[in-house]
Amino acid sequence: MAVKVLAIVLAGGEGKRLMPLTADRAKPGVPFGGIYRMIDFVLSNLANAGYLKIVVLTQYKSHSLDRHISKTWRMSTLLGNYVTPVPAQQRLGPRWFAGSADAIYQSLNLINDESPDYVIVFGADHIYRMDPKQMVNDHIASGAAVTVAGIRQPLSLADQFGVIDVGADGKKIRAFREKPKDAVGLPDSPDEVYASMGNYVFTTRALCEAVTADAQNPDSKHDMGGNIIPMLVEKGEANVYDFRDNELPGATDRDRGYWRDVGTLDSFYEAHMDLIATLPIFNLYNHDWPIFTNYGSWPPAKFVHGYDDRQGRAIDSMISPGVVVSGALVERSVISPNVRVNSWAHVDGAVIMEGVSVGRRAVIRNAIIDKNVVIPEGAQIGVDLDRDRKLYTVSDNGVVVIGKGQRVEL
Repeated sequence: MAVKVLAIVLAGGEGKRLMPLTADRAKPGVPFGGIYRMIDFVLSNLANAGYLKIVVLTQYKSHSLDRHISKTWRMSTLLGNYVTPVPAQQRLGPRWFAGSADAIYQSLNLINDESPDYVIVFGADHIYRMDPKQMVNDHIASGAAVTVAGIRQPLSLADQFGVIDVGADGKKIRAFREKPKDAVGLPDSPDEVYASMGNYVFTTRALCEAVTADAQNPDSKHDMGGNIIPMLVEKGEANVYDFRDNELPGATDRDRGYWRDVGTLDSFYEAHMDLIATLPIFNLYNHDWPIFTNYGSWPPAKFVHGYDDRQGRAIDSMISPGVVVSGALVERSVISPNVRVNSWAHVDGAVIMEGVSVGRRAVIRNAIIDKNVVIPEGAQIGVDLDRDRKLYTVSDNGVVVIGKGQRVEL
């Protein structure tokens, strides 16, 4: 008899480090890769694995995210499948979710209604491919209360992650430590540690008991990684799942095991740059494990003019439907739907979101331009960072970020 699995996607984060991209939307609702939203990646992983009963717990600025899920993620109701956003319901009083564990505690009715054998709890704002079924099977075989997905990282970077310390068997978790300075390498690889991916598989009873006990602790931060996992580690009931063991159809040697936490402007930008190489570090063209989305009824992209210095071209770039490159040059960039780049403009190393208009002779370098921004004729973005810092957001690594609908000065 097939086991019953419910998937819970945690999508309530504010994403403060991604401002101004999260000024008007939840972090999982931020556009990514031209036609996608961040949440499409975790939902696609679950759907490809056959887990089609999914609840998405939302909280902050969720309208854009809710609308995307409602328009895109329509399952067969005949078969009882669904993807449904669930906001903070205040079932236990007039308060928001106090943390990711509290979000699940306040949503135990969803688990009780479905009565699953196991519960998948995944984050909504990472870029990766993974087959969750392999992790679930590993969890069932282990008999653990919880299995935590871990990705191998260099020991020298341990102080940048939540680190999973494992025993001699390489499976049982001995400690779950946040950014330790004295981490110890893995038994089979002394120069590596396991960093938590924020993905968990629980035996249902263990999850319900853990979040209920945590809710009674006034000193808890009610966080899955900070409180629930350490609670089960202390009981000796937590195992790690090595992301390296996850085998996906269609994966290449270059993109196998790719995972990005795009929680900062620089990591968000760098993840886009990973998409556009001839042999990309993360390959969106793997049709054996597709990333699903809905990007509207835009016509095909168009490139016009082709003489002298007025040539519509795109090199080492991803161009979405509805884009018109009119006598301009686009290089090393990701262009979302319904963008127009006008004559003699030069876009280089940019992430440009839906509805942006780039005026004639404008120059854009190393920038993220959010939706519906109008770049005036002759404007220069990313050319003079001192000037840009006075007008816009500039990341630590010098990426200029212009927010949704923000006015651009000449």
